[in-house]
Amino acid sequence: LLDPINLESIFPRWVQSKHRSDYGKFRIGAGRFYGDREKDIGLQTTQDTKYYAISAKFRPFSNEGQTFVVQYTVKYDQHVDCGGAYIKLFHEDLNQEILNEDSQYYIMFGPDICGEHKKVVQVIFNYKDDYFFIKKNITCETDDFTHLYTLIVRPDLTYEVKIDNYVAESGNLEDDWDFLPPKKIIDPDMPKPDYWDERETIEDPMDKKPDDWDQPERIPDPDVQKPNDWDEEMDGEWAPPLIPNPAYRGIWKPRIIKNPNYNGIWVQPEVDNPDYTPDPDLCKYFNISVIGLEILQVLISFPNSYRGKSGTIFDNFLITNDEQYAEDAGNEMWGATYEREWKRRERQDVVYNKINEKQEPKGKEAKKEKNGKELNVKDEL
Repeated sequence: LLDPINLESIFPRWVQSKHRSDYGKFRIGAGRFYGDREKDIGLQTTQDTKYYAISAKFRPFSNEGQTFVVQYTVKYDQHVDCGGAYIKLFHEDLNQEILNEDSQYYIMFGPDICGEHKKVVQVIFNYKDDYFFIKKNITCETDDFTHLYTLIVRPDLTYEVKIDNYVAESGNLEDDWDFLPPKKIIDPDMPKPDYWDERETIEDPMDKKPDDWDQPERIPDPDVQKPNDWDEEMDGEWAPPLIPNPAYRGIWKPRIIKNPNYNGIWVQPEVDNPDYTPDPDLCKYFNISVIGLEILQVLISFPNSYRGKSGTIFDNFLITNDEQYAEDAGNEMWGATYEREWKRRERQDVVYNKINEKQEPKGKEAKKEKNGKELNVKDEL
């Protein structure tokens, strides 16, 4: 791993923002485990609980009338409690020396984690100097392997978000972002008609209460006689105790039947929204010229505190107008890395299991294993 201060001398295109004096530093690194130490290096954050701001400039271009694809890889070298790993694309006029969280951007795209309940892929577009978030929830990857993130925006206003070259979400820009007023609105001049009946069932108007239905709930006990020594002048008027009436049938209610006049639940009709105007130029940007990592890897949230951990690695940045080229490049760059990482992790697990089980090779077998592949991995770790 190279020292952070050598980053700009190695990649002079990348400019560290000086907007804040306490920005976190990047280094060139491959992380704790990797498939190839040289091929898998990328821009890696180095300090916990920090803001980061770095950017690189390229020849300006416009996505007008053509497909736009932005793609890169992210690897969390440590478990991330809260931290952004997204990229931003900017206009060529961006002053890279003062890049900060308030710098106006065109597109923000990539994974964003905050606690247990927010693990999403952000897709935010600038439209008429306002920012619009995707209305769908796209779950990001959270393990410590390298993952490929791809955003595709087409001139027909369709889009795709791919993770590891599989489509995680797709649709239409107009449907999945609130750029424009809705096409239809509730007709304010069409209230529910007076005749409209929303009652699915009603009491049967033909059902009549029987003549003998009304009986008292309690009646005098016929088996109890007035005591012979009862003195009404002294004891008051005698009345037998009350008992439940066996003929009592409760409160009469007519039976329930389906309402023959049921019209269903009233849905107020919609009409064309006079404020809606289609815009074929949604997410059309001119002079795209800077890609930046302007991220925060910390959040304090009462009553819980989340600590942003560093170590996130960014690599394989690609901007193109060719979807197939991006997919092939992703398979070539990310696919090979991901496969090597899995194999290396399997070898590491073997070593860790032996360490945990305290299995010490002995005799001739010990010499063989000492020179074997698994212990080479252990020594390298």
